[in-house]
Amino acid sequence: MAEQLLLPLGGDDAADFEEKTASAGVDQAQGAIKNGVQANPPEPLEQVLAPAVLRHAQANQHIRLGDVSVAYLLHRARRRSIGFRVDGEGLTVRAPMACSMAAIEAALRAKADWIVRKLAEQGAYQRRLESTRIAWGDGAVLPYLGQPLTVQLQPQHRTALHATQPLATDSGAVLPLALAQGATPAQVRDTVHAWLLRRARAHFTQRLDHFAPRLDVRWTRLALSSAQSRWGSARADGSIRLNWRLMHFSPEVIDYVVAHELSHLRVMDHSPRFWRVVESVVPDWSQLRRHLREQPTPPWE
Repeated sequence: MAEQLLLPLGGDDAADFEEKTASAGVDQAQGAIKNGVQANPPEPLEQVLAPAVLRHAQANQHIRLGDVSVAYLLHRARRRSIGFRVDGEGLTVRAPMACSMAAIEAALRAKADWIVRKLAEQGAYQRRLESTRIAWGDGAVLPYLGQPLTVQLQPQHRTALHATQPLATDSGAVLPLALAQGATPAQVRDTVHAWLLRRARAHFTQRLDHFAPRLDVRWTRLALSSAQSRWGSARADGSIRLNWRLMHFSPEVIDYVVAHELSHLRVMDHSPRFWRVVESVVPDWSQLRRHLREQPTPPWE
């Protein structure tokens, strides 16, 4: 069974957490409505006129939570609870097929503080993410092993893709590419991507070989991942999958993920015993894990 290291899409665990009301809670919400409790109390005029708006990209429902207008995506499913999820697209609500809209809105209001806080955090994270977007072309800058790497288009250069490391200059690390100045953004991006994939495989292999003996485990195969929500995974047969985007982070953060996945070859869960195994080789794993979750990586689309 594969164990996976999940990438929160927002600032912390709760941003990728599905807040659930137990089925009894749904019954209580419906009961309150039947007993005459108003699910949509009158709101102050100033809130009606100028609310903040938080909208899901595929919203099909709408509610006011305090002074915030929230447009959310509602999914009906065969389930016994109402669940809330906040991610980069907004708020998604999953509810039982027979659950009334009044009960759903009552549950939303009961969790209004959590929902609004997480939507605000997610919005701030998305703005930070957008600020990391790379302008592909001559002079493009991307993070590489935690440091800025500048792309230079040099048509006469023929060895960049096979270089083991970027060139060190007085102004910082440089990656020369054998591309004409008129190369399209897609050509520049794809060429950098090809180079980064080679560097990722070499770097990950070296770190797997470093940590495996220290953890008394044996890895058998490395695959590179492009997953949007996972940094890595491990299988009991020794297969390791690591996300090439980890190359944007510092070597210490990469070491944490490598050690995390190798530790699963000893303990296939996230029990206290598992974290003791990780800590035996990466004592500051908690700090590195937090950095991994909070630091956005550049969009490559």
